[in-house]
Formats: sequence, structure tokens, C-alpha cells
Amino acid sequence: MNNNIVVAIDGYSSCGKSTLAKALAKELHFIYVDSGAMYRAVTLYFLRHKIDLENHAQIAEALHNIHLNFHTQNHKTFITLNEEDVSDEIRQMHVAEKVSSVAAIKEVRVAMVRQQQRLGRSKNIIMDGRDIGTVVFPDAQVKLFMTADPKIRAERRYKELLPTNPTITLEEVFDNLAHRDYQDTTREESPLTRAEDAIILDNTDLSQDEQLMFAISHIEPFIAE
Repeated sequence: MNNNIVVAIDGYSSCGKSTLAKALAKELHFIYVDSGAMYRAVTLYFLRHKIDLENHAQIAEALHNIHLNFHTQNHKTFITLNEEDVSDEIRQMHVAEKVSSVAAIKEVRVAMVRQQQRLGRSKNIIMDGRDIGTVVFPDAQVKLFMTADPKIRAERRYKELLPTNPTITLEEVFDNLAHRDYQDTTREESPLTRAEDAIILDNTDLSQDEQLMFAISHIEPFIAE
């Protein structure tokens, strides 16, 4: 059995990348690394400490003081920012509105890519994000690129946010996703693009079980090697 398989999942916001990655990790007993959560945690730190996104000295100092870790409990993955569990707070709109801007900063991406590559050196991992198959792990055995109809993506995200943010509107979520798509695909540093060898997974009309089976069918041949 191959013990150093990397599965890279890239794609647009709210396509269910994390949901699929977590399900795959549970099914295949791989380690799940949520790269998006890492950028969200950095964004949260920047917001809390009022870091000027144009001030490279402030950014460099902040990154030096940011320590991120993942831990798993009951098949759920949590992220800590300087030993504080921020798994819920990083999903709120005030973070979502800024994360694409923070993720576009070169110093931030260099720091996060370094941590992500370290995590993938010696174990079977599944990692999702925007540039996993193009920048972080260009030699990943399996690359998936997820997409879905923008309206469907907004509706899914709205349902996720509503329990903890009852005043939010579907229009706000749709506009936020459109803005993030534009930033993610046009930024200078590691823009969102599909790797040439990535398999497209359009889950507009797929159930979670159906997309899970689709992904497993592409991963299993490498496990048996």
C-alpha cells in the first residue's frame, strides 16, 4: 500500500471542497489539512490586531507571531490560532469578506505554502484550497477541481451561515462569493486556476455521496500501488 499519497482539491468558494475532503479523509483514513482555514485564521489575526495590508513590515511581524495547528476529535478537524480554537469564528462573514485580500499577499502565501508542504511530506493527506494542485503540490497523485453553479453555491453557503448569523441575506452571500471569485482568479500571487491534469468535479447536481464515490474512484488506484 502506498503511504505517501497527496490528494489536492482546488476550486471556487462554497463548492463543498472541505466537506468532500473531510469525508474522503474519514473514508480512506487520510489526514485532512484545511488550507482555507489557515488563510482564514491568518485573516482573523490580522483583523484582531488591525494589521495594515499595505504595510509589509507589519505583515512580516504578524506572520512571525502566528502559530497554527490542526487537531481531530470525533472525526472533526479543528484549527487553533496560537492555541485558541477558532474553528467557528473563522467562518463568520467579517472574516470571509477579507480572506481573499489577505490570501493574495505574497508573504502570507509563502508562509502558508511552507507549512502546507511540511505537512504533506511523509503521510497520506488530503488538502483543499485554491492553489494546492498548481503551487503547493504540483506533483500530487490526484488533483480534483471543484465547481458548481454560482446560485447553488450561494444557497448552500447561506444555509450554513444562517444558524449563527440570522440577519444575513442570500443577496449578501451571493455578492460576497462573486467578489471572492473575482479576487481569487485575478490576483497576481497564485491565482485560482485549474491544473492541466486536474479532474473537474462539477457538483451542481450531485449529492455528497455521489461526489464522494466519484473522488474515491480516482484515488483507489494509487492506494493499491
